[in-house]
Amino acid sequence: MEETTCSVNAETVTEETIDKYADYINPSLANIMRFAGFAEVECCAEGVTVTDYSGNKYLDCLGGYGVFSLGHRHPEVLAAVKDQLDRIPLSSKLFFNKPSADLAETIARITPGRLQFSFFCNSGAEAVEGALKAARMYTGRTEIISTVGGFHGKSMGALSATGRDVYKSPFQPLVPGFIHVPYNDASAVEKVISKNTAAVIVEPVQGEGGIRVPSTDYLPRLRELCTKHGALLIMDEVQTGLGRTGKMFACQHWGVEPDIITMAKALGGGVMPIGAFVGTPEVWDAVFRDNPLMHTSTFGGNELSCRAALAAIEVTEREHLPERAAELGKKFIAGLDEVRTKHPKALHEVRGLGLMIGVEFTHEDIGELVIAGLSRRGVIAAYTLNNPKVIRFEPPLIITEDQIGWVVSAFDESVAEALIMLEGIV
Repeated sequence: MEETTCSVNAETVTEETIDKYADYINPSLANIMRFAGFAEVECCAEGVTVTDYSGNKYLDCLGGYGVFSLGHRHPEVLAAVKDQLDRIPLSSKLFFNKPSADLAETIARITPGRLQFSFFCNSGAEAVEGALKAARMYTGRTEIISTVGGFHGKSMGALSATGRDVYKSPFQPLVPGFIHVPYNDASAVEKVISKNTAAVIVEPVQGEGGIRVPSTDYLPRLRELCTKHGALLIMDEVQTGLGRTGKMFACQHWGVEPDIITMAKALGGGVMPIGAFVGTPEVWDAVFRDNPLMHTSTFGGNELSCRAALAAIEVTEREHLPERAAELGKKFIAGLDEVRTKHPKALHEVRGLGLMIGVEFTHEDIGELVIAGLSRRGVIAAYTLNNPKVIRFEPPLIITEDQIGWVVSAFDESVAEALIMLEGIV
């Protein structure tokens, strides 16, 4: 059996793992990771730290794109999963499932407005797929309005809503009926919303689009337009939900109550994969009244994932992690903005909400070098998929103020280093 500690021969493990990626998983990805300087193999993780087989430690400021809000291997989430593992890990699907029922009750309590009923699945893309189906079934309409630069997943329906052609073009024709409008432009929605519109789906803060925070009137105006035209408002909170932005759900910053909300990533406490879409009683009645099996998932709502989610929510509330994210986010943004003022030729803008922060460079090549520089200094960060000029910082919400200061210093050094390397270009 393969050793489970990081005490094995690091060079051998690294070479074998990368070769297997090239031979059996994704040769192009293996080449890109090598080229970008990420030719190490993760071995173990704890809290905010990831360790590779060579013993190098990294402060995780990517956080699994929002998965590790509680950090890695949170002890209470692990304990809940281990306890459930000794009982029944996956549902028989024939009997009632207590962890699923308990989690649905908890989610109804913490979500905004009249959201009440939950459908559990395994990922954010699955949650979006279910939300889109529910909107069409409830309204009897077929058109969906989404935003340019938005990201909702890469399955066929979710990809149809996603707003970047590079991921969509190879798979055309996608699901028909999707209309894309600019983000943070309610007037653009007003121009296309009609009696054929089933829903408007939007991220309250665009993630892959470059950590874009909307103006104060944008989401309230979308709520008004959807109500006026009988369309549903779907908030995609897969990345923003469960404390990341300084509220339990980002839409609460603007007092907006959606008809459907999607979540995943942080819901599993960084231990188990789980997603959900949650709707009002009216939506659920339309979808499931005549056929309670209209939408199903074999693994969705399994006991292991639901116990992990229950523990994750309990920790998030007890430790006041949304409030912590709001406080530390302001300090993190301020520190990064000081770096921007020192390097105006390299940095265009620092923006974000809570601990969901984006730094936009004047040229995407700078960001690539900075990410590599951060990695050499023991910090993990990454691009936003739909805007390669922007790198993101989404650390665990348990990160300390001292660790944030250390990251800012590493970022400052990495930017200065990148500018030296690009001298005469930037």
